[in-house]
Amino acid sequence: MKLEVVVLPVTDADRAQDFYTRRLGFRLDADFPIKDGYRIIQVTPPGSACSIIFGEGLTDAAPGTAQGLHLIVSDIEQACEELAGRGVEVTGPFHDATGAFHQAGETGRVMGAHPERASYGSFAAFADPDGNRWFLQEITVRLPGR
Repeated sequence: MKLEVVVLPVTDADRAQDFYTRRLGFRLDADFPIKDGYRIIQVTPPGSACSIIFGEGLTDAAPGTAQGLHLIVSDIEQACEELAGRGVEVTGPFHDATGAFHQAGETGRVMGAHPERASYGSFAAFADPDGNRWFLQEITVRLPGR
């Protein structure tokens, strides 16, 4: 099995499309206005096999309730600078005080990349216009079998 699509709950499909394509640089794969109240927009992050779908009439979830989505980057500082340069408000880089995966909210958050720049150990955070929360995670060397 492969994760192929994540559905995001958004308020305004056009605003979301602008954010994901223009601000984040995701590729626009499809924009299907099927009928009034039913529209499918699919975008894909650069280099990803998993796409994001949003639009109208796709989910009963409240806009902004998608939390903890991760985009993997090879250089957390460069990725933060790039997004900030595109007008995205980014928090980070940061790492968790335990040295492991980040905790919920800001618990255990220490500003700055992981001190040894350990793969999987540095993060940054941002939200889309509806408040769907994303993380960047720096991975430079994958664990065996990944």
